[in-house]
Amino acid sequence: MTPRPRTIMRIHFHPAEPTDELYEQLLAVLEGITPRVEPHPSDWAADVDLTGALRYWAQDAAGLVGVIRLRAIALHGVQSSAGAGPNRMIAAMAAAVTAPGAATIVGHGPYEIAAFLRPQPAVALSGVGPASARSLSRYGITTVGDIADTPPATLQRILGTAARQAHDRAHGQDDRSVVPAVAPKTISASRRFDRDELDPDQHHRTVLGLIEQLGARLRDEQSVAQAITLTVTYADRTSTTRTRTLIEPTAHTPDLGATGRELLALLGLQRARVRAISLRAERLIRAEQAAHQLTLDTRDDKARDLEAALDLARARYGPGVAGAAAAYRHTA
Repeated sequence: MTPRPRTIMRIHFHPAEPTDELYEQLLAVLEGITPRVEPHPSDWAADVDLTGALRYWAQDAAGLVGVIRLRAIALHGVQSSAGAGPNRMIAAMAAAVTAPGAATIVGHGPYEIAAFLRPQPAVALSGVGPASARSLSRYGITTVGDIADTPPATLQRILGTAARQAHDRAHGQDDRSVVPAVAPKTISASRRFDRDELDPDQHHRTVLGLIEQLGARLRDEQSVAQAITLTVTYADRTSTTRTRTLIEPTAHTPDLGATGRELLALLGLQRARVRAISLRAERLIRAEQAAHQLTLDTRDDKARDLEAALDLARARYGPGVAGAAAAYRHTA
């Protein structure tokens, strides 16, 4: 018996106010269609294997993707974009070129796969990063179609051990399965402005305030974060997301704040019309599982002692008593 062709969807959610609870609710929408859901919380995305669900729901790929996107809007008011195709790579690439509020469906036929893949830039191919794309471009190989047409031996000389995978994926081959999993534990904080906010100083103050909230919640839960994700939503409801892995797992507000400021600087929001800012602490582990690199800098020890004192004051007198995160960033 011939196995049924796979249909995989990559969906990106575009919430106005991202929260952990909302992401879990959106995952529940997906799991109401099929249990084969693999979350990607840092991107507000998920991979979904629709293969078995198509028959159950008596829909084709475009119809079922439409049902899922409609449920996300109807139940939670969240716009989404999605790509679907015969494997995870094609679904992810289709989603990457799809605007919010739309979907791109790639059929299973060789012509349909080639028509979608071949015009894509080489860097869009899974496993081909910017450095590899630059190496390929020096030989006039700039698109996925160029990679597909290049003899494997030539690719081997250019890319080394990565050549075989690049050749296979340029021909639309990807046998990775969707692996159902529980979304990793995260903590988030967000602020939505009453009007479009253009002031960079206000953006900076907002990030510091959100960092203070994250740090306090992490310490209350005796957890530390291994990464921080910043999401900025603009007046047209599009958003930009950046993630940075921390040097060491931490719940220390000044350390989190330094990373938050770096992420904000990367976005260059000097003239941007910002509607909302969200920060998420990711890949959480218990504080006792993390090791802190000791230093000879007494300022760091004093800052941590002050932070502990402020936490005690906050627990006794309520939020806000501790002041802004920046207040003890450079404790002497």
